[in-house]
Amino acid sequence: MKNFTIITLGCPKNTVDSRHLIEALKREGFFYVEEFKKADFILINTCCFIGDAKEESVEEILTAAKFKADRILIVFGCLSKRYGDELKREIPEIDAIFGVDENIGIINYMRKFKEEKVESGNNADYTVEPKSYRYLKIAEGCSRKCSFCIIPDIRGKFRSITPESIIKEAEEFVRAGIKELILVAQDITQYGKDLKGYTLKELLRDLSQINGDFWIRLLYLYPSDIDEKLIQVIAEVEKIVKYLDIPMQHSEERILRLMGRRGTRKDYLRKIRQMREAIPGVTLRSTFIVGFPTETEAEFQSLVDFIEEVQFERLGVFKYSREEGTKAYYLKGQVPETVKQRRYDEVMSRQAIISLEKNRTLLGKKYEALIDYIDADMAIGRLYCHAPEIDGVLILEDTGSLKAGEKIKVLITEAYEYDLKGVITQ
Repeated sequence: MKNFTIITLGCPKNTVDSRHLIEALKREGFFYVEEFKKADFILINTCCFIGDAKEESVEEILTAAKFKADRILIVFGCLSKRYGDELKREIPEIDAIFGVDENIGIINYMRKFKEEKVESGNNADYTVEPKSYRYLKIAEGCSRKCSFCIIPDIRGKFRSITPESIIKEAEEFVRAGIKELILVAQDITQYGKDLKGYTLKELLRDLSQINGDFWIRLLYLYPSDIDEKLIQVIAEVEKIVKYLDIPMQHSEERILRLMGRRGTRKDYLRKIRQMREAIPGVTLRSTFIVGFPTETEAEFQSLVDFIEEVQFERLGVFKYSREEGTKAYYLKGQVPETVKQRRYDEVMSRQAIISLEKNRTLLGKKYEALIDYIDADMAIGRLYCHAPEIDGVLILEDTGSLKAGEKIKVLITEAYEYDLKGVITQ
């Protein structure tokens, strides 16, 4: 038994974890296969950040259990770390359960079933990301005390990955032709706080010195920790795409304090003005939580007003998910699900209008685009203002001789609420 497949759920950090596990297993002589039916081992990398993520993970496990036959089913990641005993009890088809950062344990377990005969697998350069980009995890864990979040209990305190390790991996990606490096962590603004005098700013400058034509994208910056010097680096370094993902979670100070978050509405507005003035054309993305315990209708409407005032280019909304073990779980004044849904729908409908207006400003303009996928009759790509998996896409119907991973010039011809259409140009 040497063939394995892996199903990855959740955030980009899980994507990185799956990639590292795939690479480690291939070094051990195991073979990756994409087809479920050809796999001897089914590995599922789970997520449990919010209720929907837990449900999706359980559904995937149940589906795999239903069709596992004589295959080995291994479940690992955040959901396993938090609910391992319950999973094993409720889904006995699971053969082994591991938490996070347990690659060695997974490999040792799989070795017990490994046969020396060669199986028909694929040990080429397969990865869980397309040929155009790679997530580059720069830190593990989180030391924030957000009252709604269980991640610190699952992944531990914040630990910066050494710059030498990050730069080495980045260089390998660029040599392999990758055109975009996406820096991820639970909070990348904390990078280097446990290192001596080496911060995110130094890391960005060092990454930008790598030879090659590639983008650097930043995800998950804590708003209060974005200082003038960091803004200056982002503005000055050409390889850094002018796109910032800044989860603010709410605009109203009382709710922010209940969430265990820093900052105020006034602080956020000042920071946003500062970034837009210093970084021409910057795309700002944020996420907000509606229906947090005790959130009043007036506070929700103030949040809507804030979103209308700022006009974020990109926006994500979550309905508050009551997670066991978090401080917010025990708060009185839980908001009914129907109210959460109404508030979610209202924000999303408002943002759809804003997004359409923003996209229409791109019509008739030329941009550099990165191609992620090629289909039979179309290509799917992105501009600098699109992060993969979470934002809209650029659609090209005349693919010609395009290949995934290419950078091209495009003219924007059509704009929708989230997606764009374009044609190749010079």
